[in-house]
Amino acid sequence: MFAIIRSGGKQFRITEKARIRVPRIEAAIGDEIIFDDVLLLSSEGETHVGRPTVKGAGVTAEVLQHGLEEKIIVFKYKRRKNERKKAGHRQGFTEVLVRKISLHPEEKPAEEPAGEKASEKAADKETAAE
Repeated sequence: MFAIIRSGGKQFRITEKARIRVPRIEAAIGDEIIFDDVLLLSSEGETHVGRPTVKGAGVTAEVLQHGLEEKIIVFKYKRRKNERKKAGHRQGFTEVLVRKISLHPEEKPAEEPAGEKASEKAADKETAAE
């Protein structure tokens, strides 16, 4: 079973018991978080594709740690202008452990018998005619 989720503007392919690093999430270490922005879910040969998300699907994960990625160097340069600018950046991340991937189908309202619908339409027509 695997799922593709969206978090922090990025997409991740995850499986159960996987450790992934997502962009920083405001949660305490040990907290349980739910990713409900599931774009695709596949289990036992059955695939559910979201439009844009799979309704009722969710991924439960536990926050393991927060940290900073390795520093990247941003260097801007314009030739013959003596214009140089150097900067660094470290992106924050949250490491999570995926506990459960689940699909809860939507509860559908009970369908009324066809006879009741027909009688309601007839009653609506009669009141409209008056």
